[in-house]
Amino acid sequence: MAGSSHGHTPAAWTGVTIAIIGFTVAGAFMVMAEPLGFWAGMAIVALSGFVGLAMRAAGLGRPKAAARPVHQATASATATREPAGAEG
Repeated sequence: MAGSSHGHTPAAWTGVTIAIIGFTVAGAFMVMAEPLGFWAGMAIVALSGFVGLAMRAAGLGRPKAAARPVHQATASATATREPAGAEG
């Protein structure tokens, strides 16, 4: 997908970075057999999703108008294609 802008936004990078930190914290506390620290790390992971969504709502994510367009040739080819076995 060369040239795609999928995920190359501040909202995506921030959300993923926070999730990596959360998984690192959870993993460290899991090895140390500390359940409270593990769940704190999982809370950080859950927080990363909310931060990413909040940043996207603030305009730091991919704009809706930049959604991947459907090419006319692809749309017409799939619309006229017959199901397998439907040939005379």
